[in-house]
Amino acid sequence: MPLLNTVYLAKQKIFNRQGKLFAYELLFRDHAHGIKAFPTNIRATSQVLLNTLTNIHLNELLGVEGIAFINLDEHALTSGIIDLLDKDRFVLEILETTDLNEKVLSKIMQYHKRGFKIAIDDFDCSAEMIKKFTPILKYVHIVKMDVLAAEQDNLKNVMTRIKKLGIRVLAEKIETDAEYKYYKDMGFDLFQGYHLHKPEIVEMDRYKDATQIILLHLIKLIRNDGQTTEIESFIKQRADLSYKLVKFINNHGKFDTQVESITQIITLMGRDKLLRWLLLYLYAEVSDNPISETIMNVAIRRAESMEEAAHHSDKDKAYLAGMFSMLGALFETDIKNVLKDINMDKDITDLLLSKKGKFLSSFNKAEHSEREYLKRLFCNNFEKIDTTLILYALELSHIHVDKDAL
Repeated sequence: MPLLNTVYLAKQKIFNRQGKLFAYELLFRDHAHGIKAFPTNIRATSQVLLNTLTNIHLNELLGVEGIAFINLDEHALTSGIIDLLDKDRFVLEILETTDLNEKVLSKIMQYHKRGFKIAIDDFDCSAEMIKKFTPILKYVHIVKMDVLAAEQDNLKNVMTRIKKLGIRVLAEKIETDAEYKYYKDMGFDLFQGYHLHKPEIVEMDRYKDATQIILLHLIKLIRNDGQTTEIESFIKQRADLSYKLVKFINNHGKFDTQVESITQIITLMGRDKLLRWLLLYLYAEVSDNPISETIMNVAIRRAESMEEAAHHSDKDKAYLAGMFSMLGALFETDIKNVLKDINMDKDITDLLLSKKGKFLSSFNKAEHSEREYLKRLFCNNFEKIDTTLILYALELSHIHVDKDAL
């Protein structure tokens, strides 16, 4: 039986005009007194979701009918992890720094169509922010206005205009009773801030993480349409993973009876959702690499490029080859160490281990595109980079530097 350890998150109440609880905002925490080190946004979001969906019953955290705001950036919006969420229990809170590119806009439209409530975080009412978020206002249900950052005259004007669109407005960062009354009189619908409720730390037990190899095996089984009995048998041998899956489905599923068998889980979740849960677990829990978010983004772009170039029958395999090609970097080890215990498809192993085979051309093309992008990025920012850092990077890459020539 694996040992338990403690994980954390925080929840802060949001109130309506009657002073009643409207929702909670769920926040990343990594110890009992707050945050020691904030990770990337995607890892923080993944950690909060994993703890929320797996380590504690949602009704225990939010109440029987409670809802939660969850912070998301462009990476979280396009990663697939939102597909794990119940649209009736979670509000998608888009961070003010989010890059609203075409892919992100498409995802926002999809989630809106599926019935998710969407909010904008830290809206400062500036002309720049209004311009940035105007394209998605038709999909937005709540705008959280930063009353500390916004100019008061501008705040009231923008709030009035947004309310006319049928969007509710939330005054956040309320720090005094006078401020609460002032913004209530101004016409705000919802309220949040330290004066009303300080974020409350929630402690919960967590089983120790499954290993990288366990997850890679399971991902392979699912992607290769392995028999349910085979997947079940593999999971049941890992008590920690079994425990978390049972916890997840019981906390998250809407079923008349408690789910107790792995077969039930696989059937009820469906393989796509199970795979997404494993990928969430992989990026949130297993990798300690500080640039895992960047690596993941490169892997996704590479995989999509290779998938697009592949013949119809090989598209799934090409995508998987692209994703696996970055796992060595993600786990900071030789790709041979990642694959040594996994009997992957020969076309994939030919590419990853020997740089040959049917996917080599599309792999090289994707990698060349990445290198050209990095080269442009480097050249455009060369004057800003410390020479010592360049030399250090070259030494680490085993590229000989003729120091006498410098």
